[in-house]
Amino acid sequence: MSNPLHQASDASLTPLQRALAACNRQVLGNPQAVKSAFIAFLAGGHLLIEDLPGTGKTTLARALAGALGLDFKRVQFTADLLPSDILGVSVYDPDRRRFELHRGPAFTSILLADEINRAPPRTQSALLEAMAEHQVSIDGSTHALPDPFFVIATQNPTDLSGTFALPDSQLDRFTLRIGMGYIPAEHERALLKGGATLGAPVAPAFPDVASVLALRAQAQALHCSDALIDYVQKLVARSRQFPGIRVGLSPRAGLSLLAAAKANAFLDGRGFVTPNDVQAVFLDAAAHRIHPDIEGRNRELAAALLESVAVA
Repeated sequence: MSNPLHQASDASLTPLQRALAACNRQVLGNPQAVKSAFIAFLAGGHLLIEDLPGTGKTTLARALAGALGLDFKRVQFTADLLPSDILGVSVYDPDRRRFELHRGPAFTSILLADEINRAPPRTQSALLEAMAEHQVSIDGSTHALPDPFFVIATQNPTDLSGTFALPDSQLDRFTLRIGMGYIPAEHERALLKGGATLGAPVAPAFPDVASVLALRAQAQALHCSDALIDYVQKLVARSRQFPGIRVGLSPRAGLSLLAAAKANAFLDGRGFVTPNDVQAVFLDAAAHRIHPDIEGRNRELAAALLESVAVA
């Protein structure tokens, strides 16, 4: 997709281009983070953002929800947060003589799980069924979540005090793990000069939820050649035998990588997926899913793995 955001008025843009432009006006100086959020959403997965406090993680989540016109809720994860605080609870109604479900914040289209690694593992795992199955179990009953259901989880670096590492089963449910980083100086100056305008409500770029779901389906319908499928399979297989990697990528990781590559191609305006799309998302899609022999080398090993597999 060409990037006409600075050459044309909003009226001449597609809904997707308007949504991207709106998010980039809120998240100054970080177009790659904005694109990654759209990739994870269009891939039908979830997004994990790991960075220091104050780098724009929450701003990105709110801007995405506003631009897509989807319901949005936020949960601040803390050491005393309970699973019922996320999912909800059944409460007995004496007038009706029955239990009524009080839905928790998980019943939304976009859920921001803020500082998810501040909560203990038992509470973190409350999101796992929701992320995997788009449903939750409360007091023995199963309840479907809205479609779409997209989790943006933020976490602080695990070397900060008061944090708990996410379990592998939950990490594997995130399509991408990204960092925000510090913005360039010129954008930071713009932020300081016009910070009052940031965080303002973002007008929806899509008329309804159905149009958002149609966009996602269109992205995932992109053509993948047999050679492209072989390339993805070789990357996944190579990860299981690569020096320095104790546990490689799962079949689920391969599916997630392919879905992210489709979303990247779609955002770039192509109707087919190329190896460049796979390479563009590989580090963010794979690094958090591999288990290195030496802690902290995930991204370094993922980069070396990508370099080692030739494109047919």
